[in-house]
Amino acid sequence: MADIIISIRNLVKIYKMGDLEVHALRGINLEIRNDDFVAIMGKSGSGKSTFMNILGCLDTPTKGEYFLDNVNVGSLNKDQLAHLRNKKIGFVFQSFNLLPRTSALENVELPLMYNTKVSAKEMKERALKALESVGLADRAYHYPNQLSGGEQQRVAIARALVNDPVVILADEPTGNLDTRTSVEVMTIFQELNQKGITVVIVTHEPDIAGFTKYNVIFRDGRIQKSVIVENQKNAREELNHLPVIAEEDAL
Repeated sequence: MADIIISIRNLVKIYKMGDLEVHALRGINLEIRNDDFVAIMGKSGSGKSTFMNILGCLDTPTKGEYFLDNVNVGSLNKDQLAHLRNKKIGFVFQSFNLLPRTSALENVELPLMYNTKVSAKEMKERALKALESVGLADRAYHYPNQLSGGEQQRVAIARALVNDPVVILADEPTGNLDTRTSVEVMTIFQELNQKGITVVIVTHEPDIAGFTKYNVIFRDGRIQKSVIVENQKNAREELNHLPVIAEEDAL
């Protein structure tokens, strides 16, 4: 049986705005294993973004427990939390979040700069390996404005991979991409998952959720249902049925 990477127990999040209380999460229970590829779905205000922020150690729950790779996140101080976040979690965002005046290689190296045990040589080697894993080794010294949207997102995925995280959290990773490029990105996520990396994405697109193994649907701060994707789409096969976009059109 696969190891449990994420264990959520009775998670509650309440935001206080003066005398008003907003119940963003109302008792979430969920386990995610190291061979899972999960889509978190739900309408705006359903609690999915709050949930992902807590998963990413960017926010703390009001009540409940969160275990990440057998570590009780709630027991950690600020420095320990930052270390856990940098070591265990890879982040991918809708807007790529690349530094514009920094090469693809240097963008990928960024998470390693917090690790004093990694030499400059090893940093470069690991960043190049991560870029190679997403098919961008030949674009290592290009700047973001020299890359297509899909290539920028692949750089962001490489950056998420460079510390060998136990889980990748991706917030609407295809939101700014066209159909073909979205499928290319989902191909990478599927291949990473097949190598044993847990992937959790937020998406509002059912077509994108169809590439994952199961979907968790949020509604009004609760999990409405979890659905196994019976006929999981193969992104690589789907690419064969999509038109090729010319390089100049992609930029």
